Amino acid sequence: MSMLSIPVRTLAGTPTTLGGLGGPLLLIVNVASRCGLTPQYEGLEKLHRRYREQGLTVVGAPCNQFMGQEPGTAEEIQEFCSTRYDVTFPLLEKLDVNGPGRHPVFEALTTTPDADGQAGDVQWNFEKFLVGPDGRPFARFRPRVEPDDPDLIDAIEQALVE
Repeated sequence: MSMLSIPVRTLAGTPTTLGGLGGPLLLIVNVASRCGLTPQYEGLEKLHRRYREQGLTVVGAPCNQFMGQEPGTAEEIQEFCSTRYDVTFPLLEKLDVNGPGRHPVFEALTTTPDADGQAGDVQWNFEKFLVGPDGRPFARFRPRVEPDDPDLIDAIEQALVE
């Protein structure tokens, strides 16, 4: 099954599929509002705006599994993202990325290896996954990889020309 057909809910509670959020290229990121890496929202929004006309959609997946760094309600998360970082990319409902309640999106994503060949559990907030138009994840970037990292930009640009 293509990842694009996996059912998800937006932060507003609207049912859709992963593919219904945009694309054809998706950058899925587990996000949190109270993390040392939270300023990455700014760079993610810049990526979304820079490449959306060419087919990239950044998708934020709020998660509270890492030291309770996303404790807010859907309304609080939306307010924070829009007022603090002017986020326009789609946000999913809060979900689990690891453990027995792991959302099916992350069941698929965590099989993707990073640049060192390591797959498995999400390590922390702001781990990034690229999913191609065929619905398959093809690249993984660990949390400390900034949105403007040359390797991430190169992977996005390569995928957009294919």
